Amino acid sequence: MAHLSDTARSWVEGRVGPVEDVRELQGGWTSTMLALTPEGGDEVVLRLMTEEPWRTHGAALTTREAEVQRMLAPTPVPAPRSLALDAEGEHGGVAAHLMTLVPGEVDVDRVDAASLERLADVLAAIHDVEPTIEVRDYQSWAWEAKHVVPPWASDAGLWEAAFALLRTDPPSYEPRLIHRDFHHRNVLWVGDEVGGVVDWVETSLGPAWLDVAHGCSNIALHHGTDAAQAFADAYVARTGRAPQPFFDVMDVVGFLPPPGRRSFITDAAELARLEDWLRSRATLL
Repeated sequence: MAHLSDTARSWVEGRVGPVEDVRELQGGWTSTMLALTPEGGDEVVLRLMTEEPWRTHGAALTTREAEVQRMLAPTPVPAPRSLALDAEGEHGGVAAHLMTLVPGEVDVDRVDAASLERLADVLAAIHDVEPTIEVRDYQSWAWEAKHVVPPWASDAGLWEAAFALLRTDPPSYEPRLIHRDFHHRNVLWVGDEVGGVVDWVETSLGPAWLDVAHGCSNIALHHGTDAAQAFADAYVARTGRAPQPFFDVMDVVGFLPPPGRRSFITDAAELARLEDWLRSRATLL
């Protein structure tokens, strides 16, 4: 059984009643994610913002997630629902957010045409939400400090051109609600349908294509350029919005590590596929 401190348990049980089982969910990079089973009730999820650098910003991140989930409650977007927030870590020692458990399982291999259409549908539903709360403007993850050709690159000129592009002004766009970390590890499947979209700590106002770009980059890492392009095409077919390759380039560069830190992507084949995806975007500019 995963560990839940006595003070955190007491705080949770004050909201959902006695907890009879605790298990750790897999896949979280920023947080410890615990599924809790209250007596006679449905499972809930407790996010504990335990990992740096996110822990330092845990109060803002968990507060944002809770506010966004409350905003999304009356919409068709299949997001968890916020139950309680301990942004300052008074009870759990770190920022904590208690929310409902959405159904489904992660499946990073769902890249068939029908699944990509489902992903495009749910992403379009997110982008169609009219914010009823103040939402921050998006932040680029392609900081200038990252503008260093990676040692594994096979085409230094391709990366230098990408850095030069990002030193220019981005194209105009209509600000929309964006998930900001939309990819297949944050999507849960129930059969052939999307059961839920999770991890709303980075939600922003920004270019819809940046969400598409992040989804594409992650698909490209695992499955290559053709699958990533198929997702982009599915989104365009669903929404009629034109691609914005500038944001594809921004997203790829965002995967590079900042100075002094190691990349979280270490597989040579994945790195090669990421570079191939960047090359395919550069041809559109």
